[in-house]
Amino acid sequence: MACAVILEKNHHYIGLDDSKKVSPKNRARLNQNLKENVYQYAYGIASSVEIDELNIYRATQLAMLRAINQLDVTPTHLLIDAMTLDIDIPQTSIIKGDAKSVSIAAASIMAKEYRDQYMRQLSKQFPEYGFDKNAGYGTKQHLKAIDQVGIINEHRQSFEPIKSMMK
Repeated sequence: MACAVILEKNHHYIGLDDSKKVSPKNRARLNQNLKENVYQYAYGIASSVEIDELNIYRATQLAMLRAINQLDVTPTHLLIDAMTLDIDIPQTSIIKGDAKSVSIAAASIMAKEYRDQYMRQLSKQFPEYGFDKNAGYGTKQHLKAIDQVGIINEHRQSFEPIKSMMK
């Protein structure tokens, strides 16, 4: 999941940081505030199959390109967290950008909330995996469900332990 965000010119968003450093409650509040107050935003997704085929880095680039292409307005310059994109728009790659750039932090928060919402929906469809609690990470419950129920399309087959199970 990726999010492209265009902030309002005179924006003033307090509390933005790397989405992993913000509590779930504050992240939800910030996400709602951003959705209501940014100039524009869009999401891009790379599927688990694309991640397996391309690798996580290239799939992330693809998701970012999809997010940018979903915007109604073409950005004049891109600020990107730790990578560059093959796109004809001037860009700056910023290491640890979600801690240094308000627009990257906003996109990080919004992408994380979008993914968490997706995982909650997926959990309703496949409750045995506990996606609403583990977000797809290899917790005991998740690994037990993989062993007992098997893998689903959302599992990345190039990642362990799925990779070993596929042999």
